[in-house]
Amino acid sequence: MGALKKGRHLHTVALLLFVYCTSSVISKGATGNAQPGSQSSVQGTLPHFIQEPEDAYIVKSNPIKVRCRATPALQIFFKCNGEWVHQNEHFSHEYKDLNTGLKVREVMINVSRQQVEDFHGPEDYWCLCVAWSHLGTSKSRKATVRIAYLRKNFEQDPQGKEVPINGMIVLHCRPPEGVPVAEVEWLKNEELVNSQTDDNIDTRADHNLIINEARLSDSGNYTCMASNIVAKRHSATATVTVFVNGGWSLWTEWSPCNVPCGRGVQKRSRTCTNPAPLNGGAFCEGMSVQKISCNALCPIDGGWDLWSEWTICNSQCDRQRSRECNSPAPKHRGKMCEGSSEANDNCTDGQCIQSMDSSNDVALYSGLGAGIIAVGILVVAIMLYRKNQSEYGVDVIDSSALAGGFQSFNFKTTRQGNPLLLNSSIPPDLTVGRTYSTSLCFQDGADKELFDPLPDIKVKVQSSFMVYGVAERAEFHAKEPVETFPRDLSRDYCSSIDRCKKGLLNFNGPLSTSKEQLRTTGVFGQPGGRLVLPNTGVSLLVPHGAVAENMSWEMYMVISLGEASANTLEGCEILLSPEVMYGPPGLDLSCPVAMTMAHCAEVDSENWNIQLKRRTQDSKWEEVMLVEDESTSCYCLMDSTSCHLLLNQPGSYALVGEPLTQAAIKRLKLAVFGNMEATSMSYSLRVYCVDDTPHAFQGVVAAEKSRGGQLLEEPKMLPFQANTFSLQVSIQDVPQFLWSIKPFTTCQEFTFPRVWCSNQQPLHCAFSLERYNQATTQLSCKISVRQVKGHEQILQVYTAVGKTEKELVPIFMQTDCTITSQTGPKAFKIPLSIRQRICATFDTANAKGKDWQLLAHKLHLDRNLGYFAKQQSPSAIILCLWEARHQDTADLDALASALEEIGKIHPKGSPKDRDEQETDLNQIQACSQR
Repeated sequence: MGALKKGRHLHTVALLLFVYCTSSVISKGATGNAQPGSQSSVQGTLPHFIQEPEDAYIVKSNPIKVRCRATPALQIFFKCNGEWVHQNEHFSHEYKDLNTGLKVREVMINVSRQQVEDFHGPEDYWCLCVAWSHLGTSKSRKATVRIAYLRKNFEQDPQGKEVPINGMIVLHCRPPEGVPVAEVEWLKNEELVNSQTDDNIDTRADHNLIINEARLSDSGNYTCMASNIVAKRHSATATVTVFVNGGWSLWTEWSPCNVPCGRGVQKRSRTCTNPAPLNGGAFCEGMSVQKISCNALCPIDGGWDLWSEWTICNSQCDRQRSRECNSPAPKHRGKMCEGSSEANDNCTDGQCIQSMDSSNDVALYSGLGAGIIAVGILVVAIMLYRKNQSEYGVDVIDSSALAGGFQSFNFKTTRQGNPLLLNSSIPPDLTVGRTYSTSLCFQDGADKELFDPLPDIKVKVQSSFMVYGVAERAEFHAKEPVETFPRDLSRDYCSSIDRCKKGLLNFNGPLSTSKEQLRTTGVFGQPGGRLVLPNTGVSLLVPHGAVAENMSWEMYMVISLGEASANTLEGCEILLSPEVMYGPPGLDLSCPVAMTMAHCAEVDSENWNIQLKRRTQDSKWEEVMLVEDESTSCYCLMDSTSCHLLLNQPGSYALVGEPLTQAAIKRLKLAVFGNMEATSMSYSLRVYCVDDTPHAFQGVVAAEKSRGGQLLEEPKMLPFQANTFSLQVSIQDVPQFLWSIKPFTTCQEFTFPRVWCSNQQPLHCAFSLERYNQATTQLSCKISVRQVKGHEQILQVYTAVGKTEKELVPIFMQTDCTITSQTGPKAFKIPLSIRQRICATFDTANAKGKDWQLLAHKLHLDRNLGYFAKQQSPSAIILCLWEARHQDTADLDALASALEEIGKIHPKGSPKDRDEQETDLNQIQACSQR
């Protein structure tokens, strides 16, 4: 130890002698060689530092450089921790300052990590510079050298929060220990939070993040980021959820009384949208619908008063009498009196004789003669016309002529080009339009045979047009709606519907379909299962556990005939779905079953009054619930094309609708089939209009399959309005030089009651075409189906004829649609273990609100929550309804996403729970990929 101190002392003495000798030599040299002006300025100044050493940090194992610069200076040396640094460790150079003309000396040393670690003093490792001149020395400031680092763990991580909107958010953060001290920044969803551009956010010196008034946009994942020259560290992510508690909107106005006569119900509603609950906010408390009883004034039909006295006999030997419709007068939409209000009678019982002069006789006989001549000319004209038509073999009136009323006929020699024609270069006829002003198509009255049942191959079509005064059973009527019933429906709307139901409108029968009921059965135990009627849109889901353990039930499901179902409906009601019955009657289950049935209504509560009805033992219908209402005995979920029911009582159910306005729409499915007739020259086109449900279309498929019909165009949907206007079907653009069709048969018509009251029974009309030559093997035309003052659809026919036609295979048929019964796990999309775990999680409410209500909200089943609350396991019923709703799509990804979103909003505490939740999500996603 003494030797070491002695060595350091000798090194210091030698360094001082070196400095002294060097300064003496330089001083003499400067005295002898310097100019007089510069010599005095150098000798009269002590060294001063242009650059002093600065504090530095050693990062990892990289040495740092410590510099200093002084003028005028003969020598500069570093002293670290009180000891001189060896001369050999100095790196110096000298240069002349161009501005001052003085010489500047700069010196640098390296300090390594090892040197700093080996120093054990009361203070940090330090170094300073000592500069010499001939007048003395100057010392610089001390510069500390420290080893930089940054710990990995934060002293305090920010914690996730759930705050109401406009509440204050405070996130605490204490960065990890480090040298130099770490700076803190905040990230939201991996993007930097800038408090300078947002006055609502405050990042203070204590590293906390404060949001004064929480906004929905402030929801996100927040991270505290600490950084220094060594590294950057990120804290654990804190999820901030800004939630909105639901609030009720204002009550709507009371609805009109739901019955046209007698005691009924009025209701008003409100929605939980002011605001709507968001991000797990609480749902509104209370009922969303209120009801009160009402009494609607019943219609009073008018009655005739007594006849008045006969008037005095006039010069024509007639007398009159009258009566008034005021006993009683019609009130409250009651019917007017039937019959005439005036009566005429001959005073003399036909004995009255009047004189007639010769001039009147001449005028009478002249008129009769002129009439006979006019009729003869007309008959000759008709015969010439028919002869001319038979030579051309084409229809001289197309769809545009039908819309034009009584007008002269023009032969149209130009038709739209078509690749099926022999000469497709003929220019198109641009005069053919599709705009109709009046109804001049066939009316399907009781005395016409427009719509024969399918088994009769020959389609008989009789003309309903008048040509030049010759009528062939002409019938025209255009009825404008008068009083509103109800709202803006025609006064005779309901009477027409009622007559249609009772068979008073003697239409030709609809499509003859099989009288056999569609039926399926299955035996179910505790695992549950599913009954399906293929290609009908009807199914029944029996949940797991609905049947008691060690028990089994043989259950069935039947679609009843729509014709019988409609006969017992009341008033303006029509069937919107097939009548579906399930049983047996004494079925005893612990939870409701889920029934799915297709419907044909464009669902809109403003235009429709849709009810779920059940058939009683005396074959009458009783109301179960309005689909818009909330009930604790039954649940009804209406989708655009299907209705999903939760039922506890076996029986026969159907959706029944009553239009409230003319804007009410029933969807029709349109399809065109064709095949060659018995003669090889004739081809039959059949156009079907049927309620847009799979079951109704099945009748069409079955009938066409039996007669070898071929589907010529993909079926299309037509919205049919309750505006009391008829449905017209016309054939257009038939190649007139290849095919012929009877005159006046290009347009046919269904009356409004016939279409509106079809009640799942198909309607059809037919067009019979005849080709001129067997060489014609192709047919192209258009079928226009339109409702007067309503919508229109075009069916494009483009087919080969005269060849062996393929067997009809409907486009909607599926290869696996023959399965009618499934039992056990294979009948469900969600595995049993996952379903049980979800129910265990959500059936019990907790402080965070993560219960079955949140599950229903995320699965978009959050109406009529009172029904679920009455169930033993609300979550199980919600999942059962979800299964029924997604039986075709198997949308397990949506379920997994909903559960994952719930998990993010309410993260579970223990790692075991998080692992179980992640396992559940993985299993659901794996099932969705099967």
